[in-house]
Amino acid sequence: MTAGVRQRGRGHVLAVRDWQLWTLPRWLVCFVLAVMGAYVAAIAVAASATSLQPRDLMLFGLLLACSAASVELTRRAGENAGLIKDVYGVWELPIALLLPPVFALIAPIFRIALVQWRIRRTLPHRRAFSAASVGLSLGAASVTFHALTGSLHASTPGSLGPALAWSLLAVLAALVHAGLNKLLIGVVVKGSDPSAQVLRSLLRREPLYNDLTEVCIGVVIAYGVMTNPLVAVFALPFVTLLQRSLRHDQLVHASRIDGKTGLLNAGTWEREAATQVARAARTSTPLAVALVDIDHFKAVNDTYGHLVGDRALKEIGDAFKLLLREYDLIGRFGGEEFVLLLPQTREHDAYRIAERIRTYIAGASIRAPDEPDADPVRVTVSIGVAALDSYRRDLTELLAAADGALYRAKQAGRNQVHMVTSEATGAGESAAAPAPADDPPLDGAR
Repeated sequence: MTAGVRQRGRGHVLAVRDWQLWTLPRWLVCFVLAVMGAYVAAIAVAASATSLQPRDLMLFGLLLACSAASVELTRRAGENAGLIKDVYGVWELPIALLLPPVFALIAPIFRIALVQWRIRRTLPHRRAFSAASVGLSLGAASVTFHALTGSLHASTPGSLGPALAWSLLAVLAALVHAGLNKLLIGVVVKGSDPSAQVLRSLLRREPLYNDLTEVCIGVVIAYGVMTNPLVAVFALPFVTLLQRSLRHDQLVHASRIDGKTGLLNAGTWEREAATQVARAARTSTPLAVALVDIDHFKAVNDTYGHLVGDRALKEIGDAFKLLLREYDLIGRFGGEEFVLLLPQTREHDAYRIAERIRTYIAGASIRAPDEPDADPVRVTVSIGVAALDSYRRDLTELLAAADGALYRAKQAGRNQVHMVTSEATGAGESAAAPAPADDPPLDGAR
């Protein structure tokens, strides 16, 4: 029996050593462990300073039950990978406002454990860090609120002055919670993937709108529960609808996006590009299309592995976002091919943009995501460009011309840009159009 216990213990030690946590940069591992340690210490300190009251325990149990019900009622919608947004915090904010800080600190443990068990299993250290991040931010919000309100929470609900002050301080506490939580999560996401667009993900209009809605509903529930705890039960359907609305937005967004690069997928790009090309043809405004193909991409996958290939796709997608304008349309056509729509862009400007992209990618280096010390991998791209003119008036014709130019760029040796010029169009030819060496940068293109 003793040998069996030792063997199981050795197996647990090996399992811990295999955690993906240890593959992160050392400073990030220290940061994650420090946050978790601070979380445990905060719970211990808050628990030692709290005298449990039956009413507090009952209210805590009621709000936890509502949180669990929300998880169950939206379980079939699943949970996205990556940066996750939900509205379960509407039940945890009232806990932070109405109960001692220790309850706010431990509340996320129950909800995140339920999500791990009932919705989607993921790496335990990620769930543990999420619980620590949410718990610390809720604890900070609770301490802030109770320090500032004093006896305001006990004021008569019909008294307008104290009620207004209470509400404003509740919103302030919610902002403390949201800000600290996003900061902690953002550090980890950016540290584990330096190319991640954390601010862009967090500051999109829809997530911000949902954050505001979550705060408002959380404050309303907290204020109502002070008078009648059953308000939480009546609020449950509204919270469920809000969560489903958020998941719907996430699914709509995901249906438009290529998972590996974060760019538009082929179907979405074609629909939106066709509309812009038709508008440009109708109004006689300049527009160009470019097809971008990674050179010898199969050799990259075969030599370095698909993880490096996926990283190459992601970094090239990030290069497009860096070098192009916000209103340029960027999509992945599948495999190693990308497509760009460049509104308000004439032939020579389109060539210069494409050449800038080609040069940037040729000079970039790509590292394996799990091998930071490995030698960097370099890739090049070939680009075919075609501009809207009297011969090409729709998206299909533009893509066919750009595809012909791309073929000629590859035939000429790869790692170069070819485009169909208006002069060569009449003869059906594809020609390289060298960019003037002294041209100024294109306005609006970064």
